[in-house]
Amino acid sequence: MSKFVEVSAKNADLAIEQALSKLSTTRDKVEVEVLDEGRTGILGLGARDAVVRVTVIDTAESRAIDFLTETTSKMGAPATVTAQMTEESLKVDLAGENMGMLIGHHGDTLDALQYLTSLVVNRGREDYCRVMLDTEGYRGKREQALTQLAQRTAARAVRTGRVALEPMNPYERRILHTALQDHGRVTTYSEGEEPYRRVIVVRK
Repeated sequence: MSKFVEVSAKNADLAIEQALSKLSTTRDKVEVEVLDEGRTGILGLGARDAVVRVTVIDTAESRAIDFLTETTSKMGAPATVTAQMTEESLKVDLAGENMGMLIGHHGDTLDALQYLTSLVVNRGREDYCRVMLDTEGYRGKREQALTQLAQRTAARAVRTGRVALEPMNPYERRILHTALQDHGRVTTYSEGEEPYRRVIVVRK
């Protein structure tokens, strides 16, 4: 269901500005319907405010923002949500005071929110939109930590022959595989069933 407000002000332009502020959005992301252009009257007599209805256009960005704003509030960790569509994906960022709750252990809560947001964004769409959800730069920090882990694990595998890492989600396993795909002395593969699937690093 589309999100809209009706606002009255001295003129239509002012009413639109107030509506955009209430919706926390910009002019290019809404449809505007002037319900009453109003009138200035003579010396103020017979003056009537303009009335506009401003409706947020149903986009991937608006779906993600609406869903996550409501969901994080219900979780007790209200977040300010921003979303931007790129050529590769819809990038969504959460900001607030209690983002640790939304990240969870090794990002499991953030991954769950990303999955649910993807379902909401792609409902009824013909073309699939990939959603990337992040907060406080967690994804970048986690990727860096996993890349360093991959190198340490490779060194262990060279010495011992085989190292099994703890279970990880597909996103994190992909980072490890990518980090070691060109390694000259080890190779990697995954084994096990979700959610216990793990990366195995073995000496060549």
